[in-house]
Amino acid sequence: MSTTAEKVSQLDTKQLEKFIDLRLDEMLPKKLADIEANKTPSMALIATKGTLDWAYPPFILASTGAALGWDVKVFFTFYGLLLLKKEIGAEVSPLGNPAMPMKMPFGPKWFQSFVWPMPNLIMAGIPGFEKVATSLMKKTFKNKGVASVKELRDLCIEAGVEMIACQMTVDVFGFNKDEFIPEVKDYVGAASFLPIASKADVTLFI
Repeated sequence: MSTTAEKVSQLDTKQLEKFIDLRLDEMLPKKLADIEANKTPSMALIATKGTLDWAYPPFILASTGAALGWDVKVFFTFYGLLLLKKEIGAEVSPLGNPAMPMKMPFGPKWFQSFVWPMPNLIMAGIPGFEKVATSLMKKTFKNKGVASVKELRDLCIEAGVEMIACQMTVDVFGFNKDEFIPEVKDYVGAASFLPIASKADVTLFI
């Protein structure tokens, strides 16, 4: 049989637990909100393509995220790994890319606004057409004040974006690490990058 003192003690314990529960209900949402507000957003990008038109998206997104104060990491794999080489030789091919507008970056405005229909048959049959298309795209970007791929990459590096290379791709294509910029943070496999991507607020495959 419980004594009066034990009953009072049990009652005090229940009241204390109830008080603690009430205080937690009041404080926890605010504490979680404060943690979320003070958290640094993170973004993980997976860059898989090395052509000129596909070189821009990862660097634009990465530099923009870094400018916003985000923690940004980019994993370069397969042909995307070429974007980490000291010299970026990215070209663009309109062949098989019907969505690509073919405009001229010179001449009067009416001439520049005209979209030239270029069938795949013509593009495939003209020697050096890819180099012409690459030159025209670079000229168009320059005319519009768009930074080059190398300039965007430098901007990312200055902003603290972490450049991560896929070790498997390096091995498969027989690359030497001396071919890549020294700012490459690490050479790892997918198993090392996936945990980073799983914890990021934004994860994009490009």
